[in-house]
Amino acid sequence: MLELLGDESGAVIADYGLMYWLIPAGHAQCWRGMQQVQTLGAHGAEVTYVGVPPVDWRDGPRLHWRVPVGPDRYLTDAARLREALVRVVSAEPAEGATAR
Repeated sequence: MLELLGDESGAVIADYGLMYWLIPAGHAQCWRGMQQVQTLGAHGAEVTYVGVPPVDWRDGPRLHWRVPVGPDRYLTDAARLREALVRVVSAEPAEGATAR
């Protein structure tokens, strides 16, 4: 994902293998049907919490900034993120599938 988005990625929070991209509110409402992708705060969720690390936490595996937040790097364009997610998810073999 990070490679596909490159410089177009906004800040990314990582926590033990999970990564969180921040996008404008309401922009993931139609992101249904993508396996391995969970949109927090979408689809009528009443409350969603995401831990936000201090700005200087840049090493993992615990909660840290995988792509540091900054004045010119905050939100990721939702359409570009969705496009990259579709590419990555469709390229991964289904769980239990064997490679040929």
